[in-house]
Amino acid sequence: MKLGSPQAVPAAHRTRAADVYELLKRDIADFRLVPGDRFTEGEISDRLGVSRTPVRQALFRLQQEGFVEVLFRAGWRVLPFDFKQFEQLYDLRMVLECEALRRLCSGAPRIDRGALDALSDIWLVAPQDRCQDMAQVGLWDEAFHCTLVSAAGNEEMARVHRDVTERIRIIRRLDFTQRPRVEATYDEHARILRAVQAQRADEACRLLTAHIASSQAEVRKITLHEVYLARQAHGAA
Repeated sequence: MKLGSPQAVPAAHRTRAADVYELLKRDIADFRLVPGDRFTEGEISDRLGVSRTPVRQALFRLQQEGFVEVLFRAGWRVLPFDFKQFEQLYDLRMVLECEALRRLCSGAPRIDRGALDALSDIWLVAPQDRCQDMAQVGLWDEAFHCTLVSAAGNEEMARVHRDVTERIRIIRRLDFTQRPRVEATYDEHARILRAVQAQRADEACRLLTAHIASSQAEVRKITLHEVYLARQAHGAA
């Protein structure tokens, strides 16, 4: 099936295609679509109540980003995880976040102190006040790391970091299907924030590197069976 270019679609369809793109990407991130799942444009069109044109455009975009592939006369398939790519994205994420911490600890005038205070309100809490909703903590974890980078005041660095974050989102959410990771995340985030507050850049970077490395190690253990278990858990929620 020949896929059209997004630029060739009328403005109204581009907007609808963007909506379909976000919905399908959320389906992948929330494990409603998992690696190996097959589907047709018609099935997506019927489910979402839109024509096939925006569906095709959305799938073309997801294909470019490495989430799906088109099968000859057989619809589409969600691609298997590319763990080599995830490793590289985690490395890039570590570089960006460590640089952000150095800037946050430097006391530069462009730093968003209000954003850091908001993080403290979430993560520097007593153990009995910690959120026990793993899905919510997973969302807060992503926001924590994005906020550290955006608070450093470099918009281009924050933009690149957001792109990396989107591409590893599904893997990071799998990390929050185990309760011990929730408690560890609270402890590790708290230590990072306290080091930033004390402007101890080397300590903050060391803690952050260890924090990301532990998450990266969990990624290496992920199996397709765990993905299907996550789909069952999200379906029951």
